[in-house]
Amino acid sequence: MRTFHLEPGMTTLGGVFYPTGHMVLMFPTEHDARDAARRLDEVGLDEEAICHASPEEFLREVLGIDGDDDEDHMPSAGTEGDTAHRFSQLAREGHHALLVYAPSARQSTHVMEVLKEARISYGQKYRHLIIEDLT
Repeated sequence: MRTFHLEPGMTTLGGVFYPTGHMVLMFPTEHDARDAARRLDEVGLDEEAICHASPEEFLREVLGIDGDDDEDHMPSAGTEGDTAHRFSQLAREGHHALLVYAPSARQSTHVMEVLKEARISYGQKYRHLIIEDLT
């Protein structure tokens, strides 16, 4: 499992976070996130396909919020805005994130089957032009 860093291709041309082919899964604690990553590793998912982001890293890297900044630098309307606000709320409450590269429907279904007992607080799958609720 890698530490998350915003990489080229994880944003739109306008700079909005949109990691096509990735699942973004939020967990109440760091232990829950690391346990989920361990479960995925045990079934053979490439550990390079999994990134962990602490709440602070997620706020800074994904939402563009640093320190006491209360302004989200993500879209404010529609599904993308709702998703951004939910991620922001959870990260501010201390939830940790896993970004899992699972581009096919079969792969994301497999990830969710492996994590069916995990304590996922919120999850989204970023498909081409579609954000899919996972939880």
